[in-house]
Amino acid sequence: MNAHREKPPVIVFSSHVAHGAVGNRAVVFALERLGFPVVAVPTIVLAWHPGEGQATRIIPPDEEFSGLIGDLVAAPWLGEVGGVLSGYLGDAAQADAIAGLVRGVKARNPEALYLCDPVVGDDDGVYVSPEILAAIGEELVPLADIMTPNRHELSFLRHRDYSNNDELVAAARQSRVAESLITSAFAGHERTGNLLVAPGGVYLAEHAALAGAPHGTGDLVAALYLAHRLDGAEGPAALRLATSSTLRLIEMASGSPELPLARGQAAFFAPHTGVSLDKVG
Repeated sequence: MNAHREKPPVIVFSSHVAHGAVGNRAVVFALERLGFPVVAVPTIVLAWHPGEGQATRIIPPDEEFSGLIGDLVAAPWLGEVGGVLSGYLGDAAQADAIAGLVRGVKARNPEALYLCDPVVGDDDGVYVSPEILAAIGEELVPLADIMTPNRHELSFLRHRDYSNNDELVAAARQSRVAESLITSAFAGHERTGNLLVAPGGVYLAEHAALAGAPHGTGDLVAALYLAHRLDGAEGPAALRLATSSTLRLIEMASGSPELPLARGQAAFFAPHTGVSLDKVG
């Protein structure tokens, strides 16, 4: 990575929580700490992560959300944008507006990277509406240079279950996204890993499974992976760095539901020795 060159702005779309370290709270912190200017657009505002209890949901009206995106598309600096990241959506109609923004960025800067993090569910099932699930799969994933689903989300998007990494690899390739980083992939006994399916091969970053991981780890992995790719790291190196930093923060959380982003920010620069990286395909 080149720490001295000027870094491009990144536009991010995801949830905003008043309390916690998920969605844009995690994404923006990580990107800015790694030196990237960030334009952050909330798709929904919550008091806290829904896993912490009932919370009021504030979803921007479709017309106002689309109007704000239109302002960004018309911005004179749009051609400077190096990356776009989308995560949790509050409404299915937001996908169309975000897709328009992605097309606008790429028209001005064809080298820009779009990372789609399809935040739609986990091992407990789908937690967004069928309309949001369909909008992400049909409108956003086809535009993505990179997608970062967990293995359950890949199942939900592809409407089938997977029982091993070979099946995850096949599903990722069928999606026609150039790079797929699948979190919570299959690994050895009492281990977990992140699986990268890229043009140059398939890589597994594996480490010991830790009980009680905090909320926001998927958001953090997505942000860190995009940051390292924009910094010039190849996919396998970006995978290892993103996985390593996230593992260190999980350890620091010590069972807390919150990622200790501020206290643990040094982890963004210190790879964890407990992560192994292997080319598996």
